[in-house]
Amino acid sequence: MKKYITLLLMLILKLDVIACEACKKQQPAGFEDITHGAGPDSNWDYLIVFVMVIITLYVLVATIKCFIKPGEKNEEHIKRMILNDLKP
Repeated sequence: MKKYITLLLMLILKLDVIACEACKKQQPAGFEDITHGAGPDSNWDYLIVFVMVIITLYVLVATIKCFIKPGEKNEEHIKRMILNDLKP
């Protein structure tokens, strides 16, 4: 676990090792150290990425909410059969 945390910290602190020098020059401000290639071509690319981030965050929050406080109260729900090891 310690090596994974160390690797994550190294990646966060040294993002400039991810992109090469030629790609850094082609990237717009804010993306020069992150990705390879020419970068976003228009404002539509930024909109698409923004919408994807919103959808991903919504799914993450909904998943965590369902894990923390599931809403099934029915005694015949499938999770009760698994948890109580009952036959259907």
